[in-house]
Amino acid sequence: MTRTVTAWLQAAPLTLVLLCFLLAPIAMIVVVSFWGATEYSIYPAFQFDNYAYLFGSEVTYRVFLATFRYAAITWALTLAIGFTVAYFLAFHVRSQSVQIALFLLCTIPFWTSNIIRMISWIPFLGRNGIANQTLIDWGLIEQPLEWLLYSDFSVILAFVHLYTLFMVVPIFNTMMRIDPALIEAARDAGATGYQTLRHVIVPLTKPGIMIGTIFVVTLVMGDFITVRFMSGSQRANVGRLISNDIGLLQYPSAAATAVVLLITVLMVIGILLRFVNIRKEL
Repeated sequence: MTRTVTAWLQAAPLTLVLLCFLLAPIAMIVVVSFWGATEYSIYPAFQFDNYAYLFGSEVTYRVFLATFRYAAITWALTLAIGFTVAYFLAFHVRSQSVQIALFLLCTIPFWTSNIIRMISWIPFLGRNGIANQTLIDWGLIEQPLEWLLYSDFSVILAFVHLYTLFMVVPIFNTMMRIDPALIEAARDAGATGYQTLRHVIVPLTKPGIMIGTIFVVTLVMGDFITVRFMSGSQRANVGRLISNDIGLLQYPSAAATAVVLLITVLMVIGILLRFVNIRKEL
């Protein structure tokens, strides 16, 4: 009995924090999503008008599709880059001090604001930016490339730049836990480097890949400022829908969109967790 009471007392502070700062705000968003709104006011109600308008609009489906496209492409690119970087650090860098130094080098961009790092691409990719001028000087193009900036390309480039580290860290952490004896045994059995990678390293790295996937997908699907800046307000995702509704003081509509986005993200995470057990990594 004493142990039970002690355990509850120890868990109480964290439980209170979660209730106040996580569950309560989510519950309030769900409640407000059923409220009504006019051009000048918001009134409490229990109606499905916001959800009916949301699911009845073709724009909603196009925006959700664009959001999934951004998330899928960003995930594929960050996975390729993150796995390569983590593999190099884990298996090709022998010195632990060098590993730490190179890993810290990867974190240097995170010492500045996301917005600053994102905006730094604009003078580089612009019509008269460094990239276009360099390509012209090399004779590879005759006119500046318009699609480098304010396009899907620039949005995805910014996403990859911002979120690749969220893929590197969990994969690297998982790779460092792999017993070197397993890799040595595969080599002794005559496995090639590719076979060792496919049948030993990748299966043992799946929990880290899944954690990185959850990080990247959820961050991309909830992001709105990157799409706004890097597309020049010419593209939209679900986050921008919510941001626009808030800017117009249409809080019930924004809340309904946020609830649908939350459910969608939870469903994606639930599907991902079906493929691998990540509890041993947590």
